[in-house]
Parts: sequence; structure tokens; C-alpha cells
Amino acid sequence: MEILCIGVNHETAPVAVRERLALTGKSLQETLGWLKGLEGVREALVLATCNRVELYLVTENESGQVVSGIRDHFAERFGLAENDWDRFHYQHDYHEAIAHLFRVTSGMDSMVVGEPQITGQVKEAYRQAVHQKTVGTILNRLFHRCFHVSKRVRTETELAARAVSVSYVAVELAKKIFGDLRNRQALLAGAGEMAELAARHLASHGIARILVASRTLENAKRLAASFQGEAIPLDSVPASLPQIDILLCSTAAPDYILRAEQIREAMRMRRHKPVFIIDIAVPRNIDPAVNTIENVYLYDIDDLQGVLQANLEERRKELKRAEAIVQEEVRTFLAWINGLDLVPTIVSLRERAERIRAAEMEKALSLLQTPVSAKDRKTIEAMSQAIVNKILHDPVSTLKQADEKGDTPGLVEAVRKLFSLGPQKG
Repeated sequence: MEILCIGVNHETAPVAVRERLALTGKSLQETLGWLKGLEGVREALVLATCNRVELYLVTENESGQVVSGIRDHFAERFGLAENDWDRFHYQHDYHEAIAHLFRVTSGMDSMVVGEPQITGQVKEAYRQAVHQKTVGTILNRLFHRCFHVSKRVRTETELAARAVSVSYVAVELAKKIFGDLRNRQALLAGAGEMAELAARHLASHGIARILVASRTLENAKRLAASFQGEAIPLDSVPASLPQIDILLCSTAAPDYILRAEQIREAMRMRRHKPVFIIDIAVPRNIDPAVNTIENVYLYDIDDLQGVLQANLEERRKELKRAEAIVQEEVRTFLAWINGLDLVPTIVSLRERAERIRAAEMEKALSLLQTPVSAKDRKTIEAMSQAIVNKILHDPVSTLKQADEKGDTPGLVEAVRKLFSLGPQKG
């Protein structure tokens, strides 16, 4: 048996190649069905995201034919150039495939280290494979284990502790300034994706009120409705400033929408209570001169990028601790796999020895001139059992010791051949 991971990701293949390999809906189902029907494949699962397409397979011992079949199929089906698959794909075998999955599910292999979305994507891939009945004993256990590993990494390390998205960093900085956000009011100037993400983070921290301003009032209404907020025209922003504690600007305006004088007047009206302003627009929405006004905390996109890079660096430092967890869990999983072969092999070995012992004892007794008493029969039987146990002691002990070191598979195969136990089932 082999465990394989074959795939492409954001590090090995350009987006033009990943786009062609995109698998969703019907194409994902067809690929799962094709993989399960491929000769030599026992179990299959496909993980497909915008940054990676990976095949997780349990195959027979000889996996070369499976790998070449996948290469030919993908090249033909997705119209890849002759050498594209060979240039861009990677393959991990057995324990490296297990370790790779654990890293992927924990966010260690993501474009943004520690990002949490990948765990949900792996769970969805597993759900699809279960639905199509393409997973069995090995992949079922492996994927349940990878979710456990992901939880360990997130709880025992700081890999996902620091904000690494602009909108999340903005909200985290606001918390540092104000502490509790539950009595605060926020205004989002712009109703695009960045504003929506910021609104989501603000709402999750219990912000009291959200205003949304946009040149297109319908867009503002749409976003505001999602968070029980209030929509206002973009030109109403200056008048709303005295009530606002947090202002996030992400409009496409070609010039400043707020100047220093307007902010200064708003601060006078709010008696100089602190205001946090995030300007992530390019070109900037806020006059940089606002930085000179007391109790106004202005951050632009470059400021936030600096925080992001520092946070990412801190996350990378946690990779070493996360990797230690991965390696520990790989050993645990390998021990389980080895045990699948070990226990039946020891049982088969003892059963074969017992059959031979019993048969030879009966043969020997039948050749005796006089009948054997029940007492003598027990003595002879005990002696023959003791001989068998002594002969089996060393091979069984060696197998168990190898199991503790993770070296069982080769020995199991050798024992089965030496004692004519037949191939391992399953």
C-alpha cells in the first residue's frame, strides 16, 4: 500500500496553469469518479482551491502506473502542453504525503501563513469524497487526523494569532486605541470588498453602530443592510464626523474626500475625543496633514502594510513549533497504519504455527504402539507449544520493536513471505 499526494499550487505553477486545472462542481465529481476507477487506486480525494489542486490517493504497492495515468489524463483533459504537468506538479509519497496534508490543513503551506480558510476547504473536499464514496479506512482516518492536527497547531502555537489582512489589522488597531468597541460608532466611506470585510470584523467585535457612505447610495444601502447599519450619501460624511470614532476610507475618489480643516472642526465638536482613521485608498482619501491634529490616529495603506509584514514575520517564527507538532502526529499516524498490518500478521503467524504443531503432534501420537494417557498427552502438548512459542518469540518481538520505531512495513512483508502467510488483505 502507498499513500500519495500529487498536485500543483501557488508556488509551483502560475495562475494560468492553475486556472486550467480548476475543479468545481461537476468536474470535481467526474475527477473523483475517474480516480476511484483508475487501476491500482483504492481510495481518492481531491482538494481544489484557488491556490492549489491536490490529489490524495491510497494505491497498491506499485504506484508508477497510477502516476503516469494521472499525468496523461490531466494533460489531455485540461489541454496542457506536453511538459507542463512535469514542470509544475509535485509528488509526495507515504510519510511525506501525510506531513504535507497536515501542513496544508494547518495553514502552514498557505500563501498567507496561518490563514484559517484552508481548514474549511479541506473539510469540504473530504465531505465531497465521502459523498461519492471514494474514501475508505485509510483516508477516513487520515483526514480526521489532519483536522485534529490543525486544531493543535492553532491552539498550541501563535501561527494564526496575528492579523494578516488589511481590514482585520485595521480593526485590531482600533481595539488597541479604544479597548472595547461595543460603545463605538464606525463610518465606512466606500462600499467595496475591503469595506465589507472591515464591517464584518467590526460587527464581530460588537461595534454599536455602522454607517456606510458611497457615491452610489444603493451600494451603501446593500452593505449597511447586511450589518443592521445606516446608509448615507458620500457628501454627508463631513457632517457625520463628530459622532464617529472609527473612519475607514476606501473610495475610488481621485482627490481627498476629507481635508485637515474638516477633521479639525469635527474634533472641536467632539471635544477632542480620540478618532481612529484608516485610509486604505490609492490615491489617498484623507489629507495627510490630518496627522498633525491631536488625538487623531491616521493610518494609510503603507502603515498597515508595515504592521502586516511584522505580523507575518511573527507567524513564520511559529512554523518551527508547528512543524514539531506535524512530525509528532505523522509518527502517530504511521504507527496506526503499521498496526493495521502488524496485528493480523502476528495472528496469522501464530495460527499457522499452531496448525502445524497440532497436526504434527497428532501424527506422532498415531504412530505410537500403545495409547497415550490423558496426563502424558497434556505433557506432550505443553512441550510442543513451548517449542513453538520459543521459536516465534524472536520474530514476534522483532516485529513489535520495529512497530515502535515505525519500521514495520518491510518486516511484515518479509515475514509473510518467509512463513507463506499470503498477501496482506485490504
